[in-house]
Amino acid sequence: MSLTMTDKNKASQFKSGRNPRVRRNRIIGWLFIAPWAIGFLVFALYPFLSSLYYSFTSFDMLSPPKWIAFGNYGRLLHDPLFWRSLYNTLYYTIISVPVSTVLAIAVALLLNMKVHGQSIYRTIFYLPSVVPIVASSVLWLWLFNPSFGLINSFLRAVGLPAPGWLFSQLWVKPSLIIMGLWGLGAPIVIYLAALQGVPQELYEAAELEGCGRWRRIWHITVPMISPVILFNVIMGLINSFQYFTQAYVMTQGGPDNASLFYAVYLYRQAFQYLNFGYASAMAWLLFIVILAATVLVFRSSAKWVYYGGDR
Repeated sequence: MSLTMTDKNKASQFKSGRNPRVRRNRIIGWLFIAPWAIGFLVFALYPFLSSLYYSFTSFDMLSPPKWIAFGNYGRLLHDPLFWRSLYNTLYYTIISVPVSTVLAIAVALLLNMKVHGQSIYRTIFYLPSVVPIVASSVLWLWLFNPSFGLINSFLRAVGLPAPGWLFSQLWVKPSLIIMGLWGLGAPIVIYLAALQGVPQELYEAAELEGCGRWRRIWHITVPMISPVILFNVIMGLINSFQYFTQAYVMTQGGPDNASLFYAVYLYRQAFQYLNFGYASAMAWLLFIVILAATVLVFRSSAKWVYYGGDR
């Protein structure tokens, strides 16, 4: 049946938005997304673009920004504390991300075993991740106390040397890495969810072929959960490059800048020294480093990440 002229006019009005009901629905739709759109423009897009502009200026919040082009970036190259903070951050990232990934997978494999009280064990391992970061930092300050901390008390009791932990330039970064391993509840839960999706037939077939437990883990479990490993590695990279709260609360960048992480130094420049232009340049360099690391991991994922539809 062919459409009448009236029907064609209604369809044309509907598509063009001249229909009153269509206009009303569109207005209601825009009103619903307006709070998010305003919040995004004001609290995300505007600070993002303004920080890019400020990175090319000398700006202290007390006087108008003064354009200095790439002056802040050139100054960074000659700032020894910038290089020290970058080294500390890379040190933390290179060690903590692989170690935390392996440990989280190992714990998830253990928690995936069918044992009595399985839910209790899972809850115990997840609980540290819901403790506020500042509260856990204060707790670990006591644990790492070289004089009367619980860790050193135990080491002395078994006849082992007691390090200075947070008060030692040698041990402060390993101390923060150890502390980070305590709060792996979130990635462990994600790995547990991924393990539930591994087909049991693969394990049964491998067992019939005589594969041992470790070979089954390496050749079946790891490839099947590799997309989740990729996700957690990228999130770990991003979080480690922005490592701030624990170092700021526990060490303030000491001793002798041994725990002066990039985000801590950026905070100092912005909110202690009021060098907002310089801090903005640091922030954009951090953005570029994180972007480059993420792209590098994504590029490498083609060689080690397996998706179910791949052939």
